[in-house]
Amino acid sequence: MTKTERAAYVHKRLAELYPNPPVPLDHKDPYTLLVAVLLSAQCTDVRVNQITPLLFERADTPENMVKLSVEEIQSIIRPCGLSPMKSKGIAGLSRILIDQYDGQVPADMKALEALPAVGHKTASVVMAQAFGVPAFPVDTHIHRLAQRWGLTSGKNVVQTERDLKRLFPESSWNDLHLQIIFYGREFCSARGCDGTVCELCRALYPNRKRPKVTKKS
Repeated sequence: MTKTERAAYVHKRLAELYPNPPVPLDHKDPYTLLVAVLLSAQCTDVRVNQITPLLFERADTPENMVKLSVEEIQSIIRPCGLSPMKSKGIAGLSRILIDQYDGQVPADMKALEALPAVGHKTASVVMAQAFGVPAFPVDTHIHRLAQRWGLTSGKNVVQTERDLKRLFPESSWNDLHLQIIFYGREFCSARGCDGTVCELCRALYPNRKRPKVTKKS
């Protein structure tokens, strides 16, 4: 298969497996999604969904969040890991949202990326899942699968995002990044598949005998 043919095969098969992929992080609006995505860095969605109800019971708006001290936020979110950085980020971005955006999360990539503790991937998730703006958030898991499936030769997530955006129609990006995540968790995890085991890896590379090693920056 050519790269274009592999992309078309992946697109078709993932749409069959996950026709309506749900947003894995529990939230009720752009602000709670932003906080949940921030918390998900180096943490599982399952753990985040266990912690956010406790946090949002205390504060589910920027106005209420800034009433909590950084230490109070940190004590709640500690099980998510990186709690010192994340608690400062949540407090800081909440204050900025109040001061600069009337307490609303801006539907603007650059404005989101300028918020404390919000990187490109987090901003992309919020744009896609909160506002429906086409984006293709790429994390290390999507990076790994894209390499296994021969969709990118990029050594980092920036290059991989660029390659995936070229291969797939813009209208598919928001669903597709979720579909890849769900497939990876179910069938093509870091330990569960080495590029030779799961359905898609075998279909795309039937003659591959050796494990596919992920290139990292």
